[in-house]
Amino acid sequence: MFHGHDDYVTVGENIGQTDCAILPCGLNWIMTAQPVVLGHWPATEIMGERFTSVGAWRGPYGSVEYHDKSYGLRAHEFRKFMELPRLSGQPFEVALDIHAAEVNDLALLHQNDWTLIDPKTVAADPWVYRSFLQQSRAEFMVAKNMYVQSNSGWFSDRSICYLASGKPVLAQDTGLQKIYPVGKGLLTFSTLEQAVLGVAEIVNNYPRHVRAARVGRGILRFG
Repeated sequence: MFHGHDDYVTVGENIGQTDCAILPCGLNWIMTAQPVVLGHWPATEIMGERFTSVGAWRGPYGSVEYHDKSYGLRAHEFRKFMELPRLSGQPFEVALDIHAAEVNDLALLHQNDWTLIDPKTVAADPWVYRSFLQQSRAEFMVAKNMYVQSNSGWFSDRSICYLASGKPVLAQDTGLQKIYPVGKGLLTFSTLEQAVLGVAEIVNNYPRHVRAARVGRGILRFG
């Protein structure tokens, strides 16, 4: 279904690399970071109290089966980090699109001190969405399992807006470490233990990570 176009652009910046499970399908992909218009996302001096994010628990698409391996959804990754708020001692608030029928997962989220809010409220329009991001302390970003397991190099359009606003991002690693400088402003994790350490690093050295976030560490390439 990809054939017949003039150019092919992807934010999966590892596609075609030997350590990425996603094949280029014979196409010459143009790799790009997520774009952001910095004038619409000014840095803010507001220091919120919570680590936040916006996303879907499952989304409209199911898992993908390829070569006897299943590539899943955000739910499959998020469950690995359920204990993070309790272990880190920091408040987490997620605008999560999760169905009421997910009773077991909802119970685990509440038991581990996640605050859940309706994404329709915080993403009602571009200005409300921007305000929610900019009143956060930082973002905690969990990727879909298919992005993580394939080592795709995917980075979120939401996370780039946090960085532009001067908000640090603690992002699950999808192969980002080989693409961008990480450790200041943008921090990555693969395990629960690394996530706990990343939260502590942001909290204990917040001004340094705020400065590095807006500078972009080589990510904010677009004006």
